Amino acid sequence: MREVLAQAAFQLFLERGFERTTVDDIVARAGVGRRSFFRYFPSKEDVVFPDHERCLAEMTEFLAAVDDGDPVGAVCDAARIVLRMYAADPEFSVQRYRLTREVPGLRTYELSVVRRYEQTLAGHLRGRFGADGDGELRAEVIAASVVAAHNNGLRLWLRSGGEGDPEAAVDHALDLVRDVWERPAGPSPSLEEQLEKQTGKRAEKPVPAGGITTGSGDSEVIVMVAAKGTPMWRVVQQIEAAVGES
Repeated sequence: MREVLAQAAFQLFLERGFERTTVDDIVARAGVGRRSFFRYFPSKEDVVFPDHERCLAEMTEFLAAVDDGDPVGAVCDAARIVLRMYAADPEFSVQRYRLTREVPGLRTYELSVVRRYEQTLAGHLRGRFGADGDGELRAEVIAASVVAAHNNGLRLWLRSGGEGDPEAAVDHALDLVRDVWERPAGPSPSLEEQLEKQTGKRAEKPVPAGGITTGSGDSEVIVMVAAKGTPMWRVVQQIEAAVGES
């Protein structure tokens, strides 16, 4: 019944436009009552996305059973569940894509669905990285990267009219995500190392703050040498140390 209602709705959307089609029109075309429609879809907007609830449930089940050894790979594989859902019915997927481009309200609804996928992926990653500090940040950023990469590849296929292999572009985009986020974490490069990488020239080591004392007695002169950017408290500390030694 869900599929019958979705097919009837899209026939009418293509014939009359989304805004001019009512729920009564849809149930009349499907040959059912209004109660049957609302048993499956809370609103007319929901009938445009009849398969996302099932897909979200499948993604959640997949992540719950996946091995913990490769969390980034796991969320990338979970995103492919969405791709397979679109690829299973290219004609319907292309029609939906074109419809959401034409109707701002559907685009807003679609973004809310995309956000639910992203939250599902981020929730899985938080369970692996921890919910405190950089663990939560890392989970959110990786989940957003996976969704953006998946959607980029998917839209290339949809804009082509559903021609060719949809997995090729998505796999390429997700491989880029894995290249970035599966690299082993190491110590952050120092400022000198970053400058050397950018300029190709070896940066000079900063000169530590220090003091040189010349002369004797009341005529002693203290000359301070400090690297540019040395904190003032450090300079004062070195002056006090030099004065105390003189």
